[in-house]
Amino acid sequence: MSSTRVTDLPLFPLQTVLFPGGLLSLKVFEARYLDLVSTCLRERRPFGVVALHKGNEVRRGEESIVFEDIGVTAELLEVDSAQPGILHLRCRGTQRFRIGATRQQPDGLWIASVQMLPDDTTAAPGEALHETVRGLANAIASLKGKGVEPFEQPYQFDSAGWVSNRWCEILPISLAAKQKLMELPDPRVRLELVDEFLRGQGVVK
Repeated sequence: MSSTRVTDLPLFPLQTVLFPGGLLSLKVFEARYLDLVSTCLRERRPFGVVALHKGNEVRRGEESIVFEDIGVTAELLEVDSAQPGILHLRCRGTQRFRIGATRQQPDGLWIASVQMLPDDTTAAPGEALHETVRGLANAIASLKGKGVEPFEQPYQFDSAGWVSNRWCEILPISLAAKQKLMELPDPRVRLELVDEFLRGQGVVK
């Protein structure tokens, strides 16, 4: 999707950064989000995930929250309702968006008028970044050896955007740093910054 259309989108502010192509597991129990999931399932529509800059994920009275201006739409892959009043969700990040006007419903759910941003351009990692690509393949193999499947297949090692996004998801960097990397419109620049960090940490030689 590369449209820049403007649309209304329900928001789920979280203390995490979702990347396009990334997986996200959520435990939902607040009424506003249970209703949101029901609506998204019924209408087959996504919701928006935005990183919290101030405040908490769980509503606490009239506590104010501040979230980032750019987020990522999430589509529902699995919904498990094994426990009454609690839903376990598995979602996939799809497309970035920029928030315009926002309003809060009486139940506390945020609705935003958003502009959908273009997908990453198709770009292969340059030769200088091949070690970083191999490093991700090794990281995936190591995680699989521990019984962890962090990313959705098929893997796209020939995509600078995919490789940089997957690295960003597992790197021990701050929420603010992940947000800035997610926002970058050029996937090659994003991967170059990841490569620079990895070399600085001695992960890639």
